[in-house]
Amino acid sequence: MITPEQVKKYIEAGMACEHVEVSGDGHHFEAVIVSAAFNGKRKVQQHQVVYQALGDRMREEIHALSMQTLTPKERAAR
Repeated sequence: MITPEQVKKYIEAGMACEHVEVSGDGHHFEAVIVSAAFNGKRKVQQHQVVYQALGDRMREEIHALSMQTLTPKERAAR
């Protein structure tokens, strides 16, 4: 069973991130991801960047991933 820590490492290895938090039960995960790679992209495009970083793991290891994606500027405004 995959852990939230592993999902976090997969995301960080696949894309430049300023902040990543992942929680979950081994099947369903929730993530907060902050990255400059999201600048100028719509939410759907931001999520596609994360899915691309995870690659085949989204089909094979991670069954469900709910994510909140933020640019560094959006995070700073919170």
